[in-house]
Amino acid sequence: MGFKCGIVGLPNVGKSTLFNALTASKKAEAGNFPFCTIDPNIGIVDVLDQRLDKLSELSKSKKKIYTSITFVDIAGLVKGASKGEGLGNKFLSHIREVDAIIHLLRCFDSNKITHVNSKIDPINDIETIKTEIILADIDLIERKLEKSKRKLLSEKEVSILKNKLKNLNEGNDSLSETEVENNFLLKLGLLSTKPKIIVCNVDEKSLDSGNRFTESIENKFSNEKIIKICADIEDQIMGLDSNERANFMREIGLKKTGLNQLIRNGYDLLKLNTFFTSGPEESRAWTIKKNTTAPKAAAVIHSDFEKKFIKAEAVSCEDFIKFGSAEKCKENGKLRIEGKDYLVKDGDVLHFRVNS
Repeated sequence: MGFKCGIVGLPNVGKSTLFNALTASKKAEAGNFPFCTIDPNIGIVDVLDQRLDKLSELSKSKKKIYTSITFVDIAGLVKGASKGEGLGNKFLSHIREVDAIIHLLRCFDSNKITHVNSKIDPINDIETIKTEIILADIDLIERKLEKSKRKLLSEKEVSILKNKLKNLNEGNDSLSETEVENNFLLKLGLLSTKPKIIVCNVDEKSLDSGNRFTESIENKFSNEKIIKICADIEDQIMGLDSNERANFMREIGLKKTGLNQLIRNGYDLLKLNTFFTSGPEESRAWTIKKNTTAPKAAAVIHSDFEKKFIKAEAVSCEDFIKFGSAEKCKENGKLRIEGKDYLVKDGDVLHFRVNS
């Protein structure tokens, strides 16, 4: 289990170029005209983790399995997308299953790349996307409330949908605490309620300090997660081998790749942790929500493990690496026996004991 991000934006903002860079592939056609990408491009990327590398080495594991992040790149959206303009409603349906949305904004000038609105205005661009997402959700809820389908809903569910519809019609796409706790609403896959990361696609010289476009975004959306990426540079970086990549990044003063920034921000945004299992056969990273109990974490490995859970043997990753094995950690008093109420911490190395 990893997490899944959908990349949305207007045409020609660099979505396919960024997708190619993030997934180190060339499967997404990049072209200087709208609707270049028809079907969604899907790429699965390993979340490289030095902790897992070390655990695998110490355990002499036959296999090493990273957790992953999935990127879904859909065609550029335009005004009217929710009503089918540019096949937009079909495109929006492709990202209903993602965990988070990347709003990619063009924050650079270029005479070579046309802008669908003939003017670089990232504030207007994100408002266009936001509006189309809200309209798509309104359409989804209205269809759920149609007479023929309403009879499948409880009175409480109808009330929840009506209230959400009212908020969306007023332009309010925020998710209340009550709505967060309501599985029914979350299961609908409403796009407007999904966590989002705003990614400003800048030119190389603006990567460090930004420009007037990124400043306007940072001022307008100060409470959102915002990162700066140069999609063209990312594409060049991912085309190099690891040594060349490190040298190139040093030369241009880039500390983290766009992929690393998105992973870090994605885990933070979605409140995710990583725990590990490690042994001779396999060392593996697993992704869970923060504050997940040990039985729920065990269920990520196998659904039966939750109900058959007895206990978890837990070692911090740091201690495992310091002492070299779970056995050595036990000898040094660093191995803990945890029960059903234990909240798994990021970096825990766990061995679950379950009923056979």
